[in-house]
Amino acid sequence: MEKTYNPHSIEQRWYQTWEDRDYFAPAGTDSAPYCIMIPPPNVTGSLHMGHAFQDTLMDALTRFHRMRGHNTLWQPGTDHAGIATQMVVERQLEAEGKTRHDLGRDAFIDRVWEWKKTSGGHITRQLRRMGTSVDWRHERFTMNDGLSDAVKEVFVRLYEEGLIYRGKRLVNWDPVLHTAISDLEVLSQEENGSLWHMRYPLSNGTGHLVVATTRPETLLGDCAVAVHPGDERYKHLLGELVELPLTGRRIPIIADDYVDPEFGTGCVKITPAHDFNDYAVWQRHRDETAIAEQAHGGLSNIFTIDAAVRDDEHEDGTLLPTAYIGMDRFKARKQVVSDLEAQDLLEKIDDHKLMVPRGDRSGSVVEPFLTDQWYVKIQPLADPAIKAVENGDIRFVPDNWKNTYYEWMRNIQDWCISRQIWWGHRIPAWYDAEGNVYVGRS
Repeated sequence: MEKTYNPHSIEQRWYQTWEDRDYFAPAGTDSAPYCIMIPPPNVTGSLHMGHAFQDTLMDALTRFHRMRGHNTLWQPGTDHAGIATQMVVERQLEAEGKTRHDLGRDAFIDRVWEWKKTSGGHITRQLRRMGTSVDWRHERFTMNDGLSDAVKEVFVRLYEEGLIYRGKRLVNWDPVLHTAISDLEVLSQEENGSLWHMRYPLSNGTGHLVVATTRPETLLGDCAVAVHPGDERYKHLLGELVELPLTGRRIPIIADDYVDPEFGTGCVKITPAHDFNDYAVWQRHRDETAIAEQAHGGLSNIFTIDAAVRDDEHEDGTLLPTAYIGMDRFKARKQVVSDLEAQDLLEKIDDHKLMVPRGDRSGSVVEPFLTDQWYVKIQPLADPAIKAVENGDIRFVPDNWKNTYYEWMRNIQDWCISRQIWWGHRIPAWYDAEGNVYVGRS
């Protein structure tokens, strides 16, 4: 025996022997079955310490049940990683001076499959090097026909049960990838910014309110100014209107507990189509903001999917100042600030640190965006999960973690499951000429 262990000369040779002899295959049908399906790692990546930890636990359990004579299967597989994979291939096209639109959907999907063939085996090679006792004959990929058909079938069933619906709500929008992304795909980090103090003239001509904001460009979509109901400075102004600068519109002054009277001036601009907190305020005060919305053409985005100020004839005919149309949101910010200053409506600018949300893959600043998406109703699913802990069927160790669990589950929001990308499972929905949506098995 060699004095120094040489893994290259031993491990790969023996693993190949185990695999060739089907040592990890289920052993008959008479004994008790035991199966683990590996949580599929993304086909774009490499295994990390988290994978090594969980795979070690699964391997130990699998080998334990196999040695007990159970009919044991540890099933391997990889995930198609929709956004990440599409982004890799799009970067390849970008290096060639092309976009996916130059290829078209079908040709682009073919290109992704080609990439998957050449790069998708990296993780499976790593799993083999780790000595995992998976049965490679049962390997699956989440875009294989069988799995993709299963996804569509579950979608249709949940839709028929009323647990999936299509609705217009705010989402995290990545203006580079042109898709909605989940909260987990948003990285918020503290950055240096500014707090602009803007004057909103009272429509009765008696003065103005000073509104502090970190996003002056979104005033184009304001539908109200909110103050705290207990703020004595502004109680006499509730129900009054202000002239929204640069737009020629009037919006109401409303009261809501969301406002922190100690922050800025205690006056908050409400832009429901581009801020999650503002959207919640708008939902509580729809009757009060109805007049402002009618003048605005209804609640709508002021930006395009590229985060540029949209054309005033786009979507619902909402009128936006033509001077800003087509401007990137950050260029529009500079122009809005300049125009406010020219009209003596900019009181001051303070340095301000703020949390900036960025897409974890594109690095672009995420834009809250009002758009039609598909959602799963979470509360009907969360209720039995809460009861399972309340009645002791599931225990947390240590016990105090159940409070964190309750806080999360009782405040959980409906889950946005749709993505505006080409690579991935396609939603089994169709649209007719009138815009009606049909879901079903084709």
